[in-house]
Amino acid sequence: MQQFRRLTPIALALGLLLGGTAAAAALRSGGTGRCRLCIAGRILTAAEVVEAPATATDAKAPLPLDELRTFAEVMDRIKAAYVKPVDDKTLLENAIKGMLSNLDPHSAYLEPEAFAELQESTSGEFGGLGIEVGTEDGFIKVVSPIDDTPASKAGIQPSDLIVKIDGQPTKGMSLMEAVDKMRGKAGSKISLTLVREGGRPFDVELTRAVIKVRSVKSQMLEDGYGLIRITQFQVNTGEEVGKALAKLRKDNGKKLRGLVLDLRNNPGGVLQAAVEVADHFLKQGLIVYTEGRIANSELRFNADPVDASEGVPLVVLINGGSASASEIVAGALQDHKRGVLMGTDSFGKGSVQTVLPLNNDRALKLTTALYYTPNGRSIQAQGIIPDIEVTRAKLTREDGGELIKEADLAGHLGNGNGGEDRPTGSRKKQDPRPQDDDYQLSQALNLLKGLSVTRGD
Repeated sequence: MQQFRRLTPIALALGLLLGGTAAAAALRSGGTGRCRLCIAGRILTAAEVVEAPATATDAKAPLPLDELRTFAEVMDRIKAAYVKPVDDKTLLENAIKGMLSNLDPHSAYLEPEAFAELQESTSGEFGGLGIEVGTEDGFIKVVSPIDDTPASKAGIQPSDLIVKIDGQPTKGMSLMEAVDKMRGKAGSKISLTLVREGGRPFDVELTRAVIKVRSVKSQMLEDGYGLIRITQFQVNTGEEVGKALAKLRKDNGKKLRGLVLDLRNNPGGVLQAAVEVADHFLKQGLIVYTEGRIANSELRFNADPVDASEGVPLVVLINGGSASASEIVAGALQDHKRGVLMGTDSFGKGSVQTVLPLNNDRALKLTTALYYTPNGRSIQAQGIIPDIEVTRAKLTREDGGELIKEADLAGHLGNGNGGEDRPTGSRKKQDPRPQDDDYQLSQALNLLKGLSVTRGD
């Protein structure tokens, strides 16, 4: 892949907070809530950390002595008058957390346990509820449930507001406080009070579990038409998509006539994986680039000439739960006009975070760059707009029976060309298919069929 900078395994660790006006975290059991990312930034060593060049204004600006005196005075007043004794270490660490949290929703101060978890490889296995959450207007908001987890099985949906956790209101609660309350030992129960689309609050009881996330799923929808669903972007997702494409071709026995790439409710993940997935469908050109102030924050990723998809007609499904790495793939394919984007507007997280280690087993997770689609679009706080908007809907099938056909009439003439009669009820009943209960998926499949007809396939 041209101009492709491979990141180290540590740099690929999921750990960045997700969201436009929100932040995201997957809930782990038995430890600090593990922040699951939309796009992985680098973890730099101390030797790699290079300060941004000082501007003329920076060089001339004196230290804000009045503000420093105020800080010291506030600290003294708290120590002297707060209802309970507070040590200097706690006060200083809380001050640092406040300094980072007020920059943007994704910058944070990582204490040793959180930093250690961030450096774990992205194995796709973690404990908790399987839910990506963020903050919006002081509430905890669901970004996306992860497939085949307690959250998805309980029917939790993107944009649900979590207004209570085990009966305790979440209004004004920080993201990490909410994560701490929702995490717990696998097998333990938790009650969430949700509000959906401005309706009445309702309770959902979930059982925490050790969750093994399967990144890529694939299957044939109909003869000639396949589906690849990516639940999140892990280190091996690019390789798994390549295998899925090969398997679909093998199952079909020939080149596919159409493919649906489902990125709905995919909160993101590893940047390298997103690049590799997009590269499977592109032969040339820019996939994504980043721009920032510190060294190594400006990267460019280009496609190589090999097209693993063999140019198969493509529909990409996105929705409000598609974030960051998902948006990189969708934006690249849209800019190159490689496929038709269908669904609803994506989440809109277009920033990159870098983890800067400190000298005490702690680290700063700092927003250091924005990423851009090949045409130079920043999707930050805007998202990817689909080419064809298709909202979620329930499919109901009429059961009124078939009308009488010519072939049902006594003494009807034969076809004359050797074709068999097709009376009422002659159609074979089909086994349940994913598109039967998924309106957006069924519309994507119909579009591919239409394209196939016009091409004469």
